[in-house]
Amino acid sequence: MATFLYSIGRFAFRRRRLVALVWVALLAIAGVGAATASTATSNSFSIPGTEAQRAFDLLEERYPGQSADGASARVVFKAPEGEKITAPENAAEVSGIVKELQDGSDQIASVADPFDKKAPAVSQDGTTAYISVTYDVSSFELTEETRDSLKNAGNDAREGGMTVEIGGDALMVMPETGITEVIGVVVAGIVLVITFGSLVAAGLPLITALIGVGIGVSAITALASVMDLGSTTATLAMMIGLAVGIDYALFIVSRYRAELAEGREREEAAGRAVGTAGSAVVFAGLTVVIALAGLTVVNIPILTKMGLAAAGTVVLAVLVAITLIPAFLGFAGERIVSRKDRKARKAAAEQAAATGEVLVGDAPRDNGGTRWSRFVQRRPVMVLLAGVIGLGVIAIPAASLEMGLPDDGAQPTSTSPRKAYDLLSDGFGPGFNGPLVGVVDLKNSDDQDAVLQRITGEIQKNDHVAIVTPPAPNDAGDTATFQVIPKDRPNSTETETLVQDIRDLGDTLKSEDGAEVFVTGATAMNIDFSEKMNDALLPYLALVVGLAFLLLMVVFRSILVPLKAALGFLLSVVAALGAVVAVFQWGWLGGLFGVEQPGPIMSVMPILMVGVVFGLAMDYEVFLVTRMREAYVHGESPSEAITTGFRHGARVVTAAAVIMIAVFAGFIGSSEQMIKMIGFGLAIAVFFDAFVVRMAIVPAVLALLGKRAWWLPRWLDRALPDFDVEGDKLRKKLDGDAAEGGSGKEERETVSV
Repeated sequence: MATFLYSIGRFAFRRRRLVALVWVALLAIAGVGAATASTATSNSFSIPGTEAQRAFDLLEERYPGQSADGASARVVFKAPEGEKITAPENAAEVSGIVKELQDGSDQIASVADPFDKKAPAVSQDGTTAYISVTYDVSSFELTEETRDSLKNAGNDAREGGMTVEIGGDALMVMPETGITEVIGVVVAGIVLVITFGSLVAAGLPLITALIGVGIGVSAITALASVMDLGSTTATLAMMIGLAVGIDYALFIVSRYRAELAEGREREEAAGRAVGTAGSAVVFAGLTVVIALAGLTVVNIPILTKMGLAAAGTVVLAVLVAITLIPAFLGFAGERIVSRKDRKARKAAAEQAAATGEVLVGDAPRDNGGTRWSRFVQRRPVMVLLAGVIGLGVIAIPAASLEMGLPDDGAQPTSTSPRKAYDLLSDGFGPGFNGPLVGVVDLKNSDDQDAVLQRITGEIQKNDHVAIVTPPAPNDAGDTATFQVIPKDRPNSTETETLVQDIRDLGDTLKSEDGAEVFVTGATAMNIDFSEKMNDALLPYLALVVGLAFLLLMVVFRSILVPLKAALGFLLSVVAALGAVVAVFQWGWLGGLFGVEQPGPIMSVMPILMVGVVFGLAMDYEVFLVTRMREAYVHGESPSEAITTGFRHGARVVTAAAVIMIAVFAGFIGSSEQMIKMIGFGLAIAVFFDAFVVRMAIVPAVLALLGKRAWWLPRWLDRALPDFDVEGDKLRKKLDGDAAEGGSGKEERETVSV
């Protein structure tokens, strides 16, 4: 592996114009594809294998022509204080708006008058009413004229003193990440400048990361309509692609500068940097890809697409790092090193030339990393206990984790959808915003009318039910639908119990009469989704950790080091979940992070955090411990190897972690609750894993284990493939080539730097 990547690095350095041209061409092609692609027209959501999905599929089959993909909206009215919405002047105003909406767009499928005697939509106290609007197309296909017509509906009513708010998905827009995303990239640039002391060296990782992300996100945009990719897919890919792209470039550029400091020629330094640090990049990227692609085992299309799209962006980041980085290093010349270091090296070279000495590179110097590693090795038990206990305390809120999917009730209180949600809840009851859709398959039933009466009668007796609407059979008479309005909030445990009670009733009817009863609708889909996430978490965790354990065992030639890496990850991800629960569910420091409405944690969050954080956590493990392994293989003691690893890796890993935290934290400013939560969760998880687990717990455990950390049974060592990640075979090959070429040539090359 190292020898192969060494050749790639030297080739890219020599043929830098060709390599750069290829990547720029790919960026242009992807950009043109994104610009000319049709807009994604749907953001479909399905949960194969669940009852809610089976009911949804049955509805599509038995009620042809009634598309469930069309956008919908509710225009909610509340009469002025002391008045009724049913008062003649108020009712006339609302009815006028119904006519205005009907004539406002040809994309409208139906507009329901709240005063229609067949289906009234007025609260019992007569103060609140709503107009239901459905469209023939999805929210992404609505024209600006249609949106404006909906937004302006009720302006005259507002001027007359009525409260008018609009909910539903018809006004859904792409989530905004806000200025904080830009700030995150700026912070990354500042950290790179401080780390390298050179604007060229700092700008190179940013430019290459943006090229990789640009190609990845453009490709996702180009394929969004064809593959039904949601907006969150591109956002997640951009989030992860930026973070790993900057980090991977950072590690290779750092190793390149270290090779220059040892006296290598520039092309040779580029080859060695890609051969050694590039090997770590490839394996680190592979762990991230395994974690993201592993989301396919959950068998939920939206998660599968998100995982594979993000994994593709990571692959691009790896390819950019091992090809475009060495090409750009060729363009950068000596400016990749800070002016101060260039002057110092020039002075040393002049002095060596004057005295006849051979310049063999800078001697290793103590830095913050070496001092920290020695401190940890002097007090390993204290550091280990402090790290484990600290993260354990932060993880406590995770025991109270409540999961669900956000609806308009999770929106900021200042938004119209949230105000409409609250008006409906106050006027019609908490469960009105989460109606359950009952679907009865009567194909195998002998007495259909009796079955429908029994079903609705039994459900109405349930203590958690507010209203059951009369069943509405289809034209064929083999299917009927009805609505159940719960008494409680959509995401409450009482509503979840109600869904299960209806399904239990359906099991009884099927055994007695042959009729099947299903429960679907957004609320039931959310309940099924959360249950499926819970069921999939442990198998997914076992798959990802198991595969990565085997991969790390190959990389480190050890059993205990991969085991320690996996356990450390579990500790950091549980602590991160605890922090997410404290902020987004309990509301602690919610104002600081823009959380206006605490509530359940999104069902997708735990499994997504496990996948993403595991891959990123293994990045730091590979980058930091690979250097320790390299030093140990080349003859250093376990203690010296830890110090060497921190001498070369601590500053770079610290910078990489700060950059990744800054990039993820930038998405906390998103207007989308899911993006905000993911950004916070990933940022805090990287902080815990990089600074507590990898920089404190890892050296403490390695210090306690000593040589046992690198133990591997001989039979297993022979069975495992050797990819030479630490570059030992590469070093021997290059040293052998140098010996054959003669010492004089090597001296001339060394002095010339």
